[in-house]
Amino acid sequence: MVQDCGPPDDNLFRSFVSAVYNTVDAPVTWFRERIVEPNQKKYPWYHQQYRRVPTIDQCYSDDVVCDFEANTQFKRDRAVDSEILNIIRMRFEDCMLYEAPDHLTKCKPLWEKYKDAEEAWFIKYGDLGAYADARKAYMKQKHRMVWERRYGSLSNLTK
Repeated sequence: MVQDCGPPDDNLFRSFVSAVYNTVDAPVTWFRERIVEPNQKKYPWYHQQYRRVPTIDQCYSDDVVCDFEANTQFKRDRAVDSEILNIIRMRFEDCMLYEAPDHLTKCKPLWEKYKDAEEAWFIKYGDLGAYADARKAYMKQKHRMVWERRYGSLSNLTK
């Protein structure tokens, strides 16, 4: 992409700088426009898919990189699950507003779906605190499985 400013410049220094700039920039711009951009996949940033990394139970105890990747994956999964729960809650609230007098009967399936999703979210992420990481969630899951093996399912006892 050669800079074209109209008539030739009378200033010798500006014309020299422009020539050097065009000499360096033209091949780079040509390569980017002709080779790189046509071969790139076009997808919106909000549909970006990351590869799944090993979970914290698959990492060695001294593997810091695997631990970091598992924590990043855990935080990403937590954000996605929180958004899903938020969307289900908003659907239920919209149903309540739209079906105003009969909302108790017409929105009952959405309410039950929301309660099930909320329970599943709380089983995985609840009581972990703001600084939760994959190792704490893994320990919570392990303790819950031990408790359920001894005493039975916790969800049946709370209903």
